[in-house]
Amino acid sequence: MMMTQTTKITNPAIDVTDLTVAYHEKPVLWDVDFQAPQDTLLAIVGPNGAGKSTLIKTILGLLKPAAGRIQVFGKNYRPQSRLIGYVPQKGTVDWDFPTNVLDVVLMGRYGHLGWFRRPKVEDRKMAVDCLEKVGMADFMNRQISQLSGGQQQRVFIARALIQDAPIYLMDEPFAGVDAATERSIITLLRELKDKGKTIICVHHDLQTLKEYFEWVMLLNVRAVALGKVTDILTQENLRKTYGGKAAFLTGLKEEEEKGHASA
Repeated sequence: MMMTQTTKITNPAIDVTDLTVAYHEKPVLWDVDFQAPQDTLLAIVGPNGAGKSTLIKTILGLLKPAAGRIQVFGKNYRPQSRLIGYVPQKGTVDWDFPTNVLDVVLMGRYGHLGWFRRPKVEDRKMAVDCLEKVGMADFMNRQISQLSGGQQQRVFIARALIQDAPIYLMDEPFAGVDAATERSIITLLRELKDKGKTIICVHHDLQTLKEYFEWVMLLNVRAVALGKVTDILTQENLRKTYGGKAAFLTGLKEEEEKGHASA
């Protein structure tokens, strides 16, 4: 299956070529090509088990590929570099770990400080500033386990923000949050994009895809399509990605029928 790419990307922030990742010899990603433009909001979309989180973790160096190449700003990526900030899936975090909100955010500074240097006053001020941006400054001394799911998500976004990276990878940042939190998160991501950051999110809600994101990659073990949302989000591409569930998952079918009727 050939991937559809409607727009040629020059100088991508991330460039993945021929990537294959396998668990117990079973391919989870197969021969995937993926490019992320600089200064944009991009969603990675696909069904459960499509390899979306695997792609993110492999780019980060958390998983080892069986084959392929990953470049960030034209160079082979080193996991210890400061180029990428990461917001993990909530379900992968040990929320019972005995630490408070401020300390969780300060963990994002370790790439700058090193693991054996204590945070300085300036680092703590940065952490508070990042918590203010996500509306969590009043909770800085609260144990992370005492927060709601949406509050925990905000804290991990603040931890990514303090890294001040040019690229952010976020694994379902809107999962399990209320509507108000979702709106505040997307507002923050747009502000980051306007400052020249590249934000790549694993996303599951096709209904908000056009509203939230400029670019999308459709993935189901293989790369199905990559390009601007307005070009890529078609029934044909969704059928290739989701099979018979495509019409159920999105209102595109009705929209296309209305468009044909008025033409």
